[in-house]
Amino acid sequence: MANAFKNVTVRATSLAADTDAPIGSAVASGATHTIIGLSIANITSGVITTSVKLTNSSTETYIVKDAPIPAGGSLLTAGGDQKIVLWYTGGNGDLIKVQSNTANSMNIVLSYLEST
Repeated sequence: MANAFKNVTVRATSLAADTDAPIGSAVASGATHTIIGLSIANITSGVITTSVKLTNSSTETYIVKDAPIPAGGSLLTAGGDQKIVLWYTGGNGDLIKVQSNTANSMNIVLSYLEST
């Protein structure tokens, strides 16, 4: 089994308010992703609220819902002792989606271990 550390970054320039933004691509068949860090930074001058979901096809499960992030602050939704495993099941790969109540308000870094 091959392992590779990877990361995905999303900058705020194209994120609309109250729209789910997929972070990276869905897990491919025969692979797993272990999220080792998911950080969301508020780059605005006001408080924002964010939600993070694990999605597989039409099934969505909140990891965090409507969490406030103060101006200049950040939210760590995975990392340290908190790991999240994404895999391919039911003909679909798991995917992480992030949403903010304010357009163009956050930068996101997702770090993971891919096993194939």
